[in-house]
Amino acid sequence: MIVHCRSLCHAAMLGRVGIGSEWRMIIEKQHLFRAAAWALAGSLLISAAATAGELSEVALPGNSVYPESIAAAADGTLYVSGLSAGGIYRIKPGATTAEEWIKPGAFDSRSTLGVLVDQKAGLLLVCSNDVSGLGVSGPSSVKGSFVKGFDLATGEGKLSVALPKEGSFCNDFAIAPDGSIFVTNSSSPQILRLKPGASELEVWLESADFNQPKEGAGLDGISFGSDGNLYVNTYTNAEFFRVDVKDGAPGKITKLKASRPLKLADGLRPTGAQTFIMAEGSGSIDRLTVKGDEVDVETIKDGLAGPTSVALVGNTYWVPEGQLAHLFDSKSGPPHLPFRVVGISAGR
Repeated sequence: MIVHCRSLCHAAMLGRVGIGSEWRMIIEKQHLFRAAAWALAGSLLISAAATAGELSEVALPGNSVYPESIAAAADGTLYVSGLSAGGIYRIKPGATTAEEWIKPGAFDSRSTLGVLVDQKAGLLLVCSNDVSGLGVSGPSSVKGSFVKGFDLATGEGKLSVALPKEGSFCNDFAIAPDGSIFVTNSSSPQILRLKPGASELEVWLESADFNQPKEGAGLDGISFGSDGNLYVNTYTNAEFFRVDVKDGAPGKITKLKASRPLKLADGLRPTGAQTFIMAEGSGSIDRLTVKGDEVDVETIKDGLAGPTSVALVGNTYWVPEGQLAHLFDSKSGPPHLPFRVVGISAGR
């Protein structure tokens, strides 16, 4: 997302200020990021105590990646974004080290956040954002927020669509059965849609029911459930919603009651039969099971160093440890290198 902030500590405490025709995001770092830093410090201690047999890992090259999102292709290839470094990293099945796949700044991209494989279209969807307002310059000077699409076979840039509202913040994606791309905007209570063949995003749904915070990030993770409805979470408020969908149009918005409080709810992916996997920036990944207007939250693994997203390949959950507090709060010190994506048994 990104965001984060998709999720910016990620877009984590997100305010925005317009300057002429430009915009920038502003984080109240002394509040959320410092709190996140303490939470992540504890998470790192727990993670360090884990035995090698509990986790497998893939190293990400470079010392400024700060991975923000992960997506899996049908063949098991993983794609990872970089909030600070930009670009996209690719992890081939069985690899122990990621490779730079999309060069930072390529195709007029900047900081990269949410990623999702559109297998049918043959594209990797990427959220590209200017987060210089958060003190992260990124690899280019491109202003604004964009949906980018890169050819899965060649890495060539194929799709570039700007989010229409000034100050928007592209966070993450879901793909509808008809091929439409749905996008969360973390700076406004908006879900956007890009129809197949369209050149502009449209506001599919905007609602105060999503409880956009005055400071911080709003809508973050997004996925379609097996019931055909759309499910979203919010980062700062850490809430979980269902949006009824009928004939492609939005219907009732329902805030679902979680079995335990969520914290910094982030990347969300469907796993079938009304179940999802989700990252919490406080240090865990969870399995969510929706039952009516309630959602059962089962912690799969905690003690992770600021997980930002999760992808399921076979029987393994792959989780990027974002360590975003080290990016946004100098008191957290330098990040633990190398940045990594950890593999955790799905236990099924």
